Amino acid sequence: MSAAGSGNTVIVATKNAGKVREFAHAFAPLGLSVHSMFDYDHLPEIVEDGDTFRANARKKAESVGRALGLPVLADDSGLEVALLDGAPGVYSARYAGEGASDRANNEKLLSELERIRKERPEAAGELYNRDVAGRLPDGAEVLSRARFVCALAFYNPISRTFTESEGFAEGWIINRPFGEEGFGYDPLFWVPSYNRTMGELSKDEKQSISHRGQALKRLIDELGGLRTD
Repeated sequence: MSAAGSGNTVIVATKNAGKVREFAHAFAPLGLSVHSMFDYDHLPEIVEDGDTFRANARKKAESVGRALGLPVLADDSGLEVALLDGAPGVYSARYAGEGASDRANNEKLLSELERIRKERPEAAGELYNRDVAGRLPDGAEVLSRARFVCALAFYNPISRTFTESEGFAEGWIINRPFGEEGFGYDPLFWVPSYNRTMGELSKDEKQSISHRGQALKRLIDELGGLRTD
């Protein structure tokens, strides 16, 4: 990955502060800092209208890369919940409506899962995992299997080429939030290997198992490492 900007900066096409923090943490050990769309004026407004994470990531990377004339990394990521047939998916960030807060999205997710559990108790029962439930905090219940998905696209405007990768994190949605780390649906996403939610993991712990961390490792491998020249 050829760094942009000052020679040791990676440009990431996002205005999500949580993602900026995670990318900055991931790139810091490599001696690279992160610039985001917060750092540039007059960038094009990007409508994320793709029907896949990959399509949205490609669109963001290419749009910002062309506007700046520099290589750009973009991600699109979200939550796929088994009991909701993969929803909210590409609509994860706006599940409760355009501009919705993390809290509003989380509340809608729990409301939808509780509705299905009442209407179709047998469906929820099929997904129930007694082993996982036995390790949850008091008062917490398993609602559905789920996974986080991340698609990364690195666009080079000189060669007009993409390098892409995907990452996944498997877990469960529980009925109560725990933890104040992370962002988005992290406080509701139970990680069996840690017996904690994503919202309770440290940055290093999350980086080691998260969908974004896995996708980034694969992208770096695809690119043959990072160059800062």
